[in-house]
Amino acid sequence: MMRHIPHPKKGEKVIMVLRRHWFILFIRILFWTIASLLPIGLRLMLEFIPTFNFTHPVMHALIVLFTSTYYLYIWLFAFHNFVDYYLDVWIITNHRIIDIEQHGLFARTVSELKLSRVQDVTHELRGFFGTFLNYGEVFIQSAGEKPRFVFKQIKGPRDVSRKIMNVVEETRRFQKMMAEDDEIHT
Repeated sequence: MMRHIPHPKKGEKVIMVLRRHWFILFIRILFWTIASLLPIGLRLMLEFIPTFNFTHPVMHALIVLFTSTYYLYIWLFAFHNFVDYYLDVWIITNHRIIDIEQHGLFARTVSELKLSRVQDVTHELRGFFGTFLNYGEVFIQSAGEKPRFVFKQIKGPRDVSRKIMNVVEETRRFQKMMAEDDEIHT
């Protein structure tokens, strides 16, 4: 569970904290692992060229420079992918939905949606892996400034959309009950 939610309201309780499915991170790690093996493959291929001299001082310096720069960028992009995966969070509370999206290393967007403004919740599973591993998107239609919230590549989108609708209905019943109670006392 998340211990800190942005601007907590009185009596607000976290119902769900969502991140992208683990398979998305696995695919990114696999991609960067394969990319990190490319210089090794290139080195092995160049050894079959008899005129290519690895021991020449200038060639050796250029190879070390290129390889070092390449691996520096691999680490940078892999870290960027991990930060993007880890810091994209969707929080559902008993009062609102919070969408925290990381854009690069130093930019973040935080959007909030009151549960009373939710109009429709739909989910979508796409592709072989999405269907097989049960991950996909949840779309939340609202009457707010941001007309559509999207929970991207989350685990169990069907269950998440059902739970959101249950919380929305419960919130509406509570608000209706409070409004009726206020009418009785006035």
